[in-house]
Amino acid sequence: MRRFGTQGPVNPQEHYVVSRPKEIADFIKRVEEGRYIVLFAPRQTGKTTFFQRALDTLAVEKSEYLPISLNFDVYKNTSVVNFYENLCEDIREEIHNTYQRRGILISEALSQLLRNAQLTDHHAMRRFFRNLARLLSPQRCIIIIDEFDGIPQAALSDFLHTLRHIYIAGKPRCPHSVGIIGVKSIAQLNYDRSISPFNIQDDFHLPNFTLEQVQELFGQYTAEVGQAFVPEVIASIHKQTAGQPVLVNRFAQILTEELDIPKTEPITMAHFSEAHDQLLHGQNTNIEHLTTNIRRNSRFESVLMRIMARDEGVDFNMDDDIISELATYGVIKRAPDGMCEILNPIYLYRIMRTFKPIVNGLEHEYLPSGTSEEFPNYITPTGRIDMEALLDNFRDFIARAGFRILQVPDTPQESVGRHLLLAYLDQFVKIVGGIMYLEVPTGRGRMDLIIVHNQRKYVVETKVWRGDIRYQSGKKQLAVYLKSEGMAEGYYIVFDHRQDPEPRVEAETIEDLTVRSYVIPVMQYPPSEISHTPNTP
Repeated sequence: MRRFGTQGPVNPQEHYVVSRPKEIADFIKRVEEGRYIVLFAPRQTGKTTFFQRALDTLAVEKSEYLPISLNFDVYKNTSVVNFYENLCEDIREEIHNTYQRRGILISEALSQLLRNAQLTDHHAMRRFFRNLARLLSPQRCIIIIDEFDGIPQAALSDFLHTLRHIYIAGKPRCPHSVGIIGVKSIAQLNYDRSISPFNIQDDFHLPNFTLEQVQELFGQYTAEVGQAFVPEVIASIHKQTAGQPVLVNRFAQILTEELDIPKTEPITMAHFSEAHDQLLHGQNTNIEHLTTNIRRNSRFESVLMRIMARDEGVDFNMDDDIISELATYGVIKRAPDGMCEILNPIYLYRIMRTFKPIVNGLEHEYLPSGTSEEFPNYITPTGRIDMEALLDNFRDFIARAGFRILQVPDTPQESVGRHLLLAYLDQFVKIVGGIMYLEVPTGRGRMDLIIVHNQRKYVVETKVWRGDIRYQSGKKQLAVYLKSEGMAEGYYIVFDHRQDPEPRVEAETIEDLTVRSYVIPVMQYPPSEISHTPNTP
């Protein structure tokens, strides 16, 4: 039986695989046109799987092409001479393998060329391809290079200049088409910041899975096993992962292999919540890559916090080194309006947890008694969460803590209110047996916290005070979201960082929905400093 794969490339013999026929057709069309294609995307986004399938299609269905698959992953620390020696051997093996798969004998002339070939530098490589073209005709050579980032830095410029020289010489050319796949772009690899030696590239974008593709993927499992997914589960998985391939497959692994759900039962939202909680709090390779990468540079935290806190957003400027690196690591992406966007709600939650101190020193202030034993009192006799009382207490906790919130370690002032709310609710849901996650992927000045308890969902939206117009607009945004989710009520918390804040608590009916709003003052300066600090609008 096939399974959902997360360890490296997947194949349809062993795994459930999204077919991506449109993307493969687009890629093959570009190959036929002789383009030199580049795809740079974060790790674990399905690049290698996609190109292996595209190469298989070329090998089986397009006999007029000779595909050569290369991988530069192991070349990073080799010398230029050793790089070309191994490149020669890899090309030789790939040509022999392709002929063997097709059941065709290699001509003596081609066999002799491969035996005698010696690649010592980029000049020898150019001459080799020129001779190869004569012996392959009418076949055309296609080269796909995976993990291109592994090319030795000393070989990069000459290698790319040679491919460019071959390309601009015109058709017929060898290689007819080239595909370069990696994590870093040519500009990022070109460390001397000179003009790119590969300005003839054709950029190829491999998007995350669409909802329809996730439905296709899970449908393969249902067709083979007979176990169905409730449609809301599939939609929720796509929303929480934004279609990130490894996260989608990891979700499916947990649901179909690790939760011991009887195959005779459908996979429901209750199962989804269990799997989701495991992804939010457990470890896997993708999450480890995320948290490791965002800790690499101390500047990442401030940029990510600005992305999450600013209503107006942060420009997705790939000329900025920090933005470029975060995009390379797959942490952020370009939103439709050109601003930065956290890739998905799961990443947003893990980023918040990464930068939130495990202990903030204020836990004993959460409840008036100084102990968390009172948290179960916020569950009503009917099993519902008394959200009004729970959030009233959080407001009172901020007031009790006062200027001590300024002493919460490693927390930007603009984010401290949200960090404390996240920590407060996180402790509450653990004690009462609930689950909490984030719903909005962008941050972008708002953050929707979703609490699930006894199969009921509660929504808490947070923002930072940016004026009354935006405050009122936020209520309407929440109402739109509640309506889309079929919910009757929601909670809106705005943290006011001004020197003279205006605390508010108000309940309103907006389009037949109940919105309870809080404006909670967040002290920004110890009392002794307030008189000396200018007013912050």
